Amino acid sequence: MKKLLILGAGTAGTMMANHLNKKLDLKEWSITIVDQEPQHYYQPGFLFIPFEIYSERDVVKEKKQFFPKSVEYIQAPIKLIEAEQNLVILQDNTRINYDLLIIATGCKIAPDEIDGLEDGWRKNIFDFYTFDGSVALRNKLREWEGGKMVLHLAEMPIKCPVAPLEFLFLADWFFNVKGIRKNVEITYVTPLSGAFTKPRASAVLGNLFETKNINIVPNFNVSHVEAEDNKLISLDGKEVEYDLLVTIPTNMGDQLIERSGLGDELNFVPTDKHTLQSKAYENIFVIGDATDIPASKAGSVAHFEAEILTENILSYIHGKPLEAHFDGHANCYIESGYNKAFLIDFNYDVEPVEGTFPLPGVGPFSLLKETTINHWGKMAFRHIYWYMLLKGIPIPTVPPHMKTSGKKL
Repeated sequence: MKKLLILGAGTAGTMMANHLNKKLDLKEWSITIVDQEPQHYYQPGFLFIPFEIYSERDVVKEKKQFFPKSVEYIQAPIKLIEAEQNLVILQDNTRINYDLLIIATGCKIAPDEIDGLEDGWRKNIFDFYTFDGSVALRNKLREWEGGKMVLHLAEMPIKCPVAPLEFLFLADWFFNVKGIRKNVEITYVTPLSGAFTKPRASAVLGNLFETKNINIVPNFNVSHVEAEDNKLISLDGKEVEYDLLVTIPTNMGDQLIERSGLGDELNFVPTDKHTLQSKAYENIFVIGDATDIPASKAGSVAHFEAEILTENILSYIHGKPLEAHFDGHANCYIESGYNKAFLIDFNYDVEPVEGTFPLPGVGPFSLLKETTINHWGKMAFRHIYWYMLLKGIPIPTVPPHMKTSGKKL
């Protein structure tokens, strides 16, 4: 029997296990998924924990409940991928041979990449890109009475590129509700030239900075942090002072990729941006945050990739050309506070524009506009994630390729 091995049981890996369990001939193929963590986290929910919109129980479930019974689940750390031998070695030296490998090992924040950052870690420097970080920040905000709050983005790429903006807008709302907004100066420090990576969306979202009284310091390439003096220092000597620093450090692929010699300088795996096949090994495919493709590192992207990758794996197994092409499709809700949100839909070639989604002319969601129904779409997505996306249940109105109908191109 041939073996399909999936490394990583987060969003992308779990979806692939479910998709392929339905599509492969299980008399010819076995499916094994390996991950060292027992719990699955709904990572978009980390944004809401500091502001007490979600609690811990809203974002955590046991991983094994999302795998089909026919999929073997191994909970163990992975030591090495020996791609030349089609072999994966676990931390306890268990050896697993494979015929086809899917790398879905994701990415993580790397605070040690910025000098001085860890000196103030979880004291007056926090993150919200991890479960522990978001809970620690929530506890800090419960006692914080105001001052200079700085949200700092170290460098791209990062998971969910809109999350920094959502944090800022929710912080403005949160401090207003607490009655201390007048005591809080909010500043966004970013290496980008504007609020977002896409110019049209950046212009629209950037207007909210003025209306919400949020400062922005663009083109700031961080050198180090002086934690004792509460200062961010840039490579060209600019200084930004803070009382509370919320940071999005460098995002990097798993260290397993570095140990195995399969990644770039940030441990992301060089991947064909259309077929999702490894550029180095034809029997290795890569999905989600582990890739180096120029698409957003977001759950929606992993969802669309999973449908494309399933087709290409079936083609590969049957010796056919990999004709299913991923177009970089991403869509993201952007919380703006006060029960309102934006929605953007874009791909490699088309920027976010106005229009309706998912049905042309009908919606019910509006693109690049702030609406209440967009907010409720964002809040409902958590349930869609747990009960549909992870289980590989298709959503016919939202195909993997971006639709141009209903958009003002």
